[in-house]
Amino acid sequence: MLRVDSMHPLQSLAVTLPSWFALLKPLYELTKPGITGYVMITAGTSAFVGSRGSIDFAAILHIVLGTGIATAGALALNQYVERDFDALMTRTKGRPLPSGRLSPVQGLAAATVLLVGGIIYLALSSGLRPAAIAAASAIAYLTIYTPLKRQSYIATLAGAVPGALPTLIGWTAATRAFEPAGLALFGIAYLWQLPHVLGLAWMLRDDYAKVGFKLIPEGGGHVIGLHMVLATAVLLPASLSPTFLGYTGTWYATGAFILSTGFLLVSATAGWNMTDNAARGVFFSSLLYHPLLLSLMVFDTVSV
Repeated sequence: MLRVDSMHPLQSLAVTLPSWFALLKPLYELTKPGITGYVMITAGTSAFVGSRGSIDFAAILHIVLGTGIATAGALALNQYVERDFDALMTRTKGRPLPSGRLSPVQGLAAATVLLVGGIIYLALSSGLRPAAIAAASAIAYLTIYTPLKRQSYIATLAGAVPGALPTLIGWTAATRAFEPAGLALFGIAYLWQLPHVLGLAWMLRDDYAKVGFKLIPEGGGHVIGLHMVLATAVLLPASLSPTFLGYTGTWYATGAFILSTGFLLVSATAGWNMTDNAARGVFFSSLLYHPLLLSLMVFDTVSV
């Protein structure tokens, strides 16, 4: 076998570079780009609505990038913490750390650099308040939600808090203040996550049982369905609050009412007879609901 240390420097570089390039794909996967991208959209939308559409492109870009980098770091760090559990579940055993495509040291290093770098970037580009919220979100995610997952269904309720905090990152970055409308967007994001997570957790309940994750309440499908219905029932009036507070117009309110009513009906149907298909319907409805709601907010933001 040809030894790298006996090669010409250019030959050595040619051998070494592919090994570094081989890390790019698992490092990319470690950031959970789908979730990270959606968090970036949520923060950007909140900033746009909070500024009533007056925020400039550069400011939005800084908010979105900082939020995305910090989120990627938090998600990666969670995978580092849960790598042994992920190795036992069918859904997650192929992730970069349990599959061995990244070593724990590589995963931890990448996660730490991203999380700390994202928070610093937010502090320098968007202000201390959004940076502090990003830090609080990561801390809550990693020290409350992650350990609670094996203790109680409260993990789902608690985990929705850091999941909704990107709305306040964007809002405070754009307005430099906590305001009722920003808290309304936080509430919408919080409530939306509950049926979203419950639908997914019901479908994956056997996989989660292998590692003791308790993301659904005890009592069977009807209890889970009741939780879905309660969340979407409260979500309906909550989704109209941006219009009541003067940040969106009647087009948004009409669309939000239609979307929220539909989401409630899907959840009620699942609650009546909880099956894998019914839970899948709630989950995929949630994937449509919130992006469409955010799109309506941007389309119908009321300027000053």
